[in-house]
Amino acid sequence: MAHILIVDDSPTDVHVFSTMLEKHGFETTSAGSAEEGISKAHEEHPDLILMDVIMPGMNGFQATRSLSRDADTCAIPVIIVSTKTMETDRVWGLRQGAKDYITKPVSERVLVAKINEQLEAARNA
Repeated sequence: MAHILIVDDSPTDVHVFSTMLEKHGFETTSAGSAEEGISKAHEEHPDLILMDVIMPGMNGFQATRSLSRDADTCAIPVIIVSTKTMETDRVWGLRQGAKDYITKPVSERVLVAKINEQLEAARNA
């Protein structure tokens, strides 16, 4: 069972994602800020991180960059899940080290497929 860390300041989004993922057999934990997400990534070493972008304090782009450049967390795939729909946002997110970029609202089918795709790629890396 893969462990997914959901980093999002919206309790509603955390609940929606957790419910979707747990239904598919994933274990989930959450963090309400980018800073907490980085801390939990170090503590829990999840198999994958879902990262929101717009959060108070450090944003998801900064957190993704921090995680992808840290030797302790750089192997954890990050998928950005954001309301920011511009192509420049997607490109910037991928440049920060994200493995994929999905815009909200996201369908359950797409979310689970993208997660499985990244988990498989990480296993084969």
